[in-house]
Amino acid sequence: MTFGPIDGTDFLAPGDLHAPQQQRWAHQAEYVAAASTFYRAMWKGKRPPAALDGIVDLPFTDKEMLRIDQRETPPFGTYLAAKPETIMRIHRTSGTTGLAMNVALSRADAALTAAVGGRAFRASGLGPGHRVIHTLNYQLWMGGLSDHMNLEASGAAVVPFGVGSTDRLIRTILDLDVTAISCTPSYPAVLEQALREHIPQLNPRDLGLRLGLFGGEAGLDNSSFRARLEETWGFKVRNANYGVTDAMCLFAGQCEATNDLHFMGGDAFHAELVMPDQDKVLPFRDGGTGELVLTHLAKDCQPLVRFRTGDVVTITGTDRCRCGRWAPRFRVVGRTDDMVVVRGLNVFPVMVAALVNAEAALSGEYRIMLRGSGPYDALPLEVELAEGVADDPLIADRLARAIKTHVGATAEVRLLAPKSLPRTEGKTKRVIRTT
Repeated sequence: MTFGPIDGTDFLAPGDLHAPQQQRWAHQAEYVAAASTFYRAMWKGKRPPAALDGIVDLPFTDKEMLRIDQRETPPFGTYLAAKPETIMRIHRTSGTTGLAMNVALSRADAALTAAVGGRAFRASGLGPGHRVIHTLNYQLWMGGLSDHMNLEASGAAVVPFGVGSTDRLIRTILDLDVTAISCTPSYPAVLEQALREHIPQLNPRDLGLRLGLFGGEAGLDNSSFRARLEETWGFKVRNANYGVTDAMCLFAGQCEATNDLHFMGGDAFHAELVMPDQDKVLPFRDGGTGELVLTHLAKDCQPLVRFRTGDVVTITGTDRCRCGRWAPRFRVVGRTDDMVVVRGLNVFPVMVAALVNAEAALSGEYRIMLRGSGPYDALPLEVELAEGVADDPLIADRLARAIKTHVGATAEVRLLAPKSLPRTEGKTKRVIRTT
């Protein structure tokens, strides 16, 4: 690859970004056609269009195709376009929804990843003078080492803590005067519990954190949840870390002017919207909602063309933001594989999370328990009571009515005792499917 990051990409107006995107795609199209056995077979010898707006004529790529390809041609699949000796770093996904995937990065891939990720963290307020403790899993997962490099690219000093040893984490924050934490949105609850049980003389605000950088899970679009975090911890809450592992671990983050995500990867991707579970392309404009589809404009090892991410997003702004950035703004509505069809309604966990967090009698922890493949007549929802709250059927009735009013679906709400649902240091699984 000959194209590196473009400085200030997030501040470039669409008209200024179009030409370099087109130039990158023309190069990338030739590279993929020549080097990717996977796409040569998919395209059946047809040359990809050199014009970026012509890629709508190419077929989509999806996660299952990549899983099958890696299973049949381990360890990286035939969509590995670079020579094996150019691989600099290897990650592996968790495989919670299928075969664990191996992700390969060249030196240039890793450099572009860090540049894009650094933009996202800088937009969220991280930079020189901050000490940020990174608590995501370093064991193969891209959210560990690659996000560590993204944090460093912001200019901050990074403390590579990882997962586990919660008591030691608290002491490290205090000993090193750490000012920011990088974690999942559900992890502060784990720390709060550790403080109550082991260091009761301290409350979360005593740790002195000024910035909470979150990613990996839904929930931050809910204003009640954000307010609860900020009130409890005294830090600014930022949805700072959105990415898609197969494409890039971090390419969107929130600025100080909005709770929505800025798409920071204009020099790395071409983005499209398509109708979920269909092939219809939707306009990429304010108010548009659809599945996010990504095409790499600069990628050595595992370039993807028209990759269906599975994330359903709403475009919330394509004008210049008050922060000065032109990078488009969007909000994640849900995932196609977490979508639950209830009497013809498409229900996503994030819709439920907003209402669960708005109920003061609940802890905010919940899960949707599905039996069979659906569709379903009602949404089977388990929610956890807040500490000190007694089981009261009226709580379940209130939540069920709120879901009916705001989502439109009937919910069967079951109340669980405080602390009965598991807390995780990684991603919390909200939809549980059983046969």
